[in-house]
Amino acid sequence: MKPIITASEYASESAGPRPPVLLDVRWQLGGPHGRPAYEAGHLPGAVFVDLDTELAGPAGSGGRHPLPDPEAFGAVMRRAGVGQSTPVVVYDGGQGWAAARAWWLLRWTGHPDVRVLDGGLAAWTGDLSTGIPHPAEGDFRPKPGALPTLDADGAAALARTGLLLDARAAERYRGDVEPIDRVGGHIPGAVSAPTTENVAEDGRYLPADRLAERFGALGAGKSAENVGVYCGSGVSGAHEVLALEIAGISAALYPGSWSEWSADPSRPVATGPEPA
Repeated sequence: MKPIITASEYASESAGPRPPVLLDVRWQLGGPHGRPAYEAGHLPGAVFVDLDTELAGPAGSGGRHPLPDPEAFGAVMRRAGVGQSTPVVVYDGGQGWAAARAWWLLRWTGHPDVRVLDGGLAAWTGDLSTGIPHPAEGDFRPKPGALPTLDADGAAALARTGLLLDARAAERYRGDVEPIDRVGGHIPGAVSAPTTENVAEDGRYLPADRLAERFGALGAGKSAENVGVYCGSGVSGAHEVLALEIAGISAALYPGSWSEWSADPSRPVATGPEPA
């Protein structure tokens, strides 16, 4: 199934006999909480889900946004009306990171039918609502492991034997700046692949052929090539995994990402523009 849906496609499906459950996951790193923006206006029927507290566990040794407890995540999804087989559409304010995180978590926990609204809120031309929906309880029961993940050791090994993509901005990869984590740089052997190059100026994902060309140039798609992705804390990395899926390439996510890796001073750190 295609992991993204256009605004016009969503409008058609929402008016049909099997409307998707709609989740609003507006979030911005270091920005204001998304709930006030949601309450000021959202797609009709959308339920707000908070990334920091509902799409992640407490920050700690596993990074700034470790994976949530599966049972707690399942309870959040059921309250939002998500069922075992009901289609789900997720959107955010347009950057796409938070929506991709929700998409990845639902896919990782076994949901078969979840898509991201391509372009986010900005792509929607219909009316907005200020009403707070209270959907019927869903019956979704998470079964973690449906998508591959990496831990720190697995990411280090993949950087040597396959292809490990760093989805952060290039200047953070190089170690020129590091505004959040303990130290700047990247996992030795990782290849810089900023998420900003996955999308066009309007925030929509590039076509599949262009994404395939992009990732192919970085080394993905070679015979027997294993691909993994990390970022700062496992959020924008999900955006990269989604872009790779559009391109027809399967990839594992390192959820702890740089926030976990760099917190341990015993782990090596590389700097500069090229893989170490």
